[in-house]
Amino acid sequence: MSDAFTPRPYQRDAITALRNGWKGEQNRLAVVLPTGAGKTVVFSNLISECLPTLGGQRALVIAHREELIEQAAAKVRAVRPDLRVGIVKAERDEHRDADVIVASVQTLAVEKRRRAIRDVGLVVVDECHHAAARTYMEVLEHFGAWRGVPVAGFTATMHREDGGLAEVWEDVVFRLDILDMIGDGYLCDVRGKRITVDTLDLDKVRTRGGDLVEGQLGQALEDSGALDAIAKAYLDHAADRPGVVFTPTVATAQAAAEALRAAGITAAPVWGDMSRDDRRATLARYTAGDVQVLTNCMVLTEGFDAPHTSCAVIARPTKSPGLYVQMAGRALRPAAGKRDALLLDVMGASTRHKLASMVDLTEREIGQAEEGKTLREVAEEAAAAEKRRVLAARVEAEEVNLFGGSTIRWLRTSEGTWFIRLTGAMFLFLVRDPGTRLYRMRRWTQADGVHAPRDDAARPLPEALAWLERQAKILAPHAFVTRQARWRLETPSPKQLGLCRRLGISVPRGASAGDVADLIDQDRVGRVLGQLILPAAA
Repeated sequence: MSDAFTPRPYQRDAITALRNGWKGEQNRLAVVLPTGAGKTVVFSNLISECLPTLGGQRALVIAHREELIEQAAAKVRAVRPDLRVGIVKAERDEHRDADVIVASVQTLAVEKRRRAIRDVGLVVVDECHHAAARTYMEVLEHFGAWRGVPVAGFTATMHREDGGLAEVWEDVVFRLDILDMIGDGYLCDVRGKRITVDTLDLDKVRTRGGDLVEGQLGQALEDSGALDAIAKAYLDHAADRPGVVFTPTVATAQAAAEALRAAGITAAPVWGDMSRDDRRATLARYTAGDVQVLTNCMVLTEGFDAPHTSCAVIARPTKSPGLYVQMAGRALRPAAGKRDALLLDVMGASTRHKLASMVDLTEREIGQAEEGKTLREVAEEAAAAEKRRVLAARVEAEEVNLFGGSTIRWLRTSEGTWFIRLTGAMFLFLVRDPGTRLYRMRRWTQADGVHAPRDDAARPLPEALAWLERQAKILAPHAFVTRQARWRLETPSPKQLGLCRRLGISVPRGASAGDVADLIDQDRVGRVLGQLILPAAA
């Protein structure tokens, strides 16, 4: 086995997860790997390791498109040149002496063709997000998927808009996020740019099966002049990049290629019903650099491997994160001289459709993408913000617990400053040293304003709390409010409620006299501190 096909660490982890998972009660297990993670390398090595344990039985790889079938067969042969690999599709029927059979699901849907294949002890399903379809279900059932035969599914996305995947796959035993791949250098970082076409009204495009209807979407793109806008945007932002354009219909793919050529960009369309020889020739021209841009009607979402691709134009706006991942992923493989990938998202006027975007490439919650920033930069900023939020929440919990354990009634202003009211004209409060988690005590009186104590040392919060409470008991031993004062449980007095009305303080229903007193103190202290220049509070 060459080094190119030796499993990377995460690929080895995926294989281990599958084999360990099969030792339990579940046999239909899936692996989710980003586009470019090398799933064919993973399942080729998986097959190589499992064959000796199958007692003479064989492995079956199921795929649904010619490119995937040929790629899978080639990869298995490269990993294990000693194995006999046969292809079963259309007129080819190379299963009799094969150790590994790579077959088209369409061919296996013919009962006679699948019944001819015997002794299958391991099943691999490529692009397994299709497996909820009736054809797949019938084929998998025939080969023992519901009778204990180990089945491994591989996909870049487990999204399927019409559901049903949970009926097939019992568990996803291994996932790898695209941000992990980017961070480890296995995929390129990616940045997004919106191509806004004001005349493209997506609200007029209906939804079917959870996504925009292709025919209506294609017509809307052509009628709005979006294809000319795409060509201009490509010149403006990706003139030096080889790329692929994803469109909803064959007619749109052909028209997009014409618009690009009119703008001076060499472009060629490919589509599903194109002859095999013509499609191969067009893809070869793109690989050789004779064509800069390929336009296609959804035939390059799976099995297309051209690492030099550094731009993907999503001219097929979609509500499906899974489909978006399949399209965008075509530009993420690293290549010599490739600095990053660029996604050009075609956007129109839409208020009722939530369209997938760059942030859907990762399963992590990273908020909204900002133009000019890469996915990794957006994710790092989101992670930093979340870290700050968690730290603030922890500090808040620590403070509440500390102050909540005191016998003195501590209060906090709306700006976050902790204080004790000693008398109507005096209170003590804590201020935090900027940039630290240390606190200092300050005293305020109506006559003299703010004063620092003689001992003005900055202290950690627990020490500052204890020190300030000692000072409170010295300054006004009988004036501060205790947490357990009986009057706090009484009904608010008319005087309290009248003062709240004058100050504009909202009193919750059922509030006690103590609750209302706290609201009044917080409002008063907040007003006073708002007029002072103080270090930032905790």
